[in-house]
Amino acid sequence: MQSINLPSKPPSSPHPILNLSFRIFFSGAALFAIITMALWAFVFTGHTDIEAQVLNPLYWHGHEMIYGYALAVVAGFLLTAVKTWTGVMMPHGYKLLAIFTCWLLARLSWFAFGLGMTVSGSSVPLLHAAAIFDLLFIGSMAFVIFRAVWQVKQYKQMGILAKLALLTLGNGWCYWGIVNADMSMTRVGIYLGFYLIIGLVLTIGRRVVPFFIERGLSVTNAEGVKEIVTLRNSKVQDIASLLFFLAFFIVDLFYPNKYLLTVTALGVAVVNIVRLKGWYHRGIWQKPLLWSLYIAFLGMCLSFLLYALQPWLGYAHSIAMHGLAIAGVGMMTVAMMTRVSLGHTGRSIHKPPKTVNMMYILMVLVFMSRVLLPLADMSHYLLWIMIAQGAWIACFVLFCISYLSMLARPRPDGLFG
Repeated sequence: MQSINLPSKPPSSPHPILNLSFRIFFSGAALFAIITMALWAFVFTGHTDIEAQVLNPLYWHGHEMIYGYALAVVAGFLLTAVKTWTGVMMPHGYKLLAIFTCWLLARLSWFAFGLGMTVSGSSVPLLHAAAIFDLLFIGSMAFVIFRAVWQVKQYKQMGILAKLALLTLGNGWCYWGIVNADMSMTRVGIYLGFYLIIGLVLTIGRRVVPFFIERGLSVTNAEGVKEIVTLRNSKVQDIASLLFFLAFFIVDLFYPNKYLLTVTALGVAVVNIVRLKGWYHRGIWQKPLLWSLYIAFLGMCLSFLLYALQPWLGYAHSIAMHGLAIAGVGMMTVAMMTRVSLGHTGRSIHKPPKTVNMMYILMVLVFMSRVLLPLADMSHYLLWIMIAQGAWIACFVLFCISYLSMLARPRPDGLFG
């Protein structure tokens, strides 16, 4: 007797924002970017009761930018992209909500610590709670990605999983340093997380930036002819970028030597400048969703040049680090979120909200004010910091105004996603 395979039940969730991870994590990351930067402005100027003996306020800021904001965007992107790469359905509905809730509870614990709140007279239990929820968040995200990759034997994605495993280690290392009052260990955990995020950006950016440019510029002209744009990529460049970057972050984090730092940082910069040249097409300047990605990558290259020059010109190491953070974490994630949110909600990537240009310009202003202006004039350093903080907040306020309703509504075509 012939068996009939009935179609499986289509996926569903209690609310559209829980359909796929990019919806809830991009929304959460954008709101978090506003609130945490506003709180950091108060912490930075000494207007909160944060326990500096437990945790250096600079590390509070660094941890939440990396393991809070950046990892939320990574989760939103990866848990959506892996579905496309593998064809395996990623968590949605209440399962997705559980993963997001772990991230949210960890952030609330860090907020409470930053505001100087205590439990039984101590702020340490707040960080213990944050550690539990943070590690649950990263661990559950890594597990569902590993399960999907293993199911379809797509082993080429193991590099991303390795970075997630190291991010879990880095965050655990950071918390262990806090518990043991070892600031140097905490610093290593934060910087390890930062450089792993930059490594992820370089890895994922290598795939998606040329793909987005090709898709964005390959359109049908007025004569009805499909104009195909093909960008140059090189396996040699990929390997060289990976090796130089691996050497760079080991040197900068574990073996500070100005000669090695200059050589490795310069190597990363040169390889990726050559890569950017192969990705260039004059048509990107007509498409804000494309030039933003290009400028973000260019900002990363400039930041690696700043790392290479820093030992010889004597400016603060944090200037180069913030350049890399703003370009590679700030602008790159904003550019990705504005593009991915359109495509995966069934909207045209060729008709983004009119506010996107201003968002990208504001993020460029963040880079200029936090990185370039202090190089030219340190006497107004506090002013430059305040301008950068204000521009960052304004950028994400515009994102929330333009995208939150889009992320919370069903797709116009009625599909699940």
